[in-house]
Amino acid sequence: MFDTSKLGPMYEDFSVGATLPPLPSVTLTEADNAVYRAITGDQHLLAADAGLYRAAASSQGRLANPGLVLHYSIGQTTMATRQAIANLYYRSVRVVRAVELGQTLSTTTTVLGLKDSTPKGDQFRGKVWLGIVTSSDDGPVVEYERCALVRGRGPGQPGHGDEIPGPSDPSPLGDLIGALPAWNLSGLPRTDWPVDDVRTDPLRDHVDLAAPFARLTFNQAAVHRDVTTTATGQRLVYGGHVQGLAQASLTRMLPGLATVVAWDGCDHTGPAWEGDLIEFRHRLVERTPAGSGHLMRFEITGIALRGDERSDILRWTPIVWAP
Repeated sequence: MFDTSKLGPMYEDFSVGATLPPLPSVTLTEADNAVYRAITGDQHLLAADAGLYRAAASSQGRLANPGLVLHYSIGQTTMATRQAIANLYYRSVRVVRAVELGQTLSTTTTVLGLKDSTPKGDQFRGKVWLGIVTSSDDGPVVEYERCALVRGRGPGQPGHGDEIPGPSDPSPLGDLIGALPAWNLSGLPRTDWPVDDVRTDPLRDHVDLAAPFARLTFNQAAVHRDVTTTATGQRLVYGGHVQGLAQASLTRMLPGLATVVAWDGCDHTGPAWEGDLIEFRHRLVERTPAGSGHLMRFEITGIALRGDERSDILRWTPIVWAP
């Protein structure tokens, strides 16, 4: 068992098969939806409009924003990444079912593999591959894997050399149809978007409230809270914050987005800093009829605009359901 009274675990403290101590479960409320909307600007219709959701889902409940659910899930895994240097990627993300407000989320995080990384100067580090299952009152709601680069004590390395997979291969859209909810999407707007068409959101946005977002979701990574733990002297923004802004951008470009079904991957290709101005470029990769709508695979690139410099900092490949 890890000593949670200290800012750990360090890389040497992990062992394959270990389950991390859980962070608090959280019961979702309308306040969570509202705060998430304030931080990201997400315009997800079914989470914002109770009447529209109830008509589509034949439910008397209120929908939790699917982005909010993922970020609470990720935050609940960060007992493992208190000493993270960086999160490298998410893979094989599956949203098993939608979550309504009033349900309580809890997450189990298991170590799947470990691999030493080459020291950088006097900084020792290693890759930690994690398997995550987040459940609510009625069973699993999200399943995925993530890989983080975690600080070690040194000197020397523990000698781990597991094969750690890279970002996941694209999921066949047909395999996901059976997991869709029995919703009627006829009340949502339809967007004409040809396959391979690339659209840049004209509404750029900036990163702010980064520390409150980390705190809201129980994110324990020190680099998102304590500037003295970073190599640059700047507090690192949680990479999922940029992904949240990317989903918000997609809800503007595809206003009929009903839910996010899966992520093929989410790669943080560069760091984000508070105050960064971000532009999002969306490419529709593939679509197929599914239920009362279409499954649509997107490739979304987040670009930080810093003076004359343009830096790609996000590659997110979601699969969404929309009319």
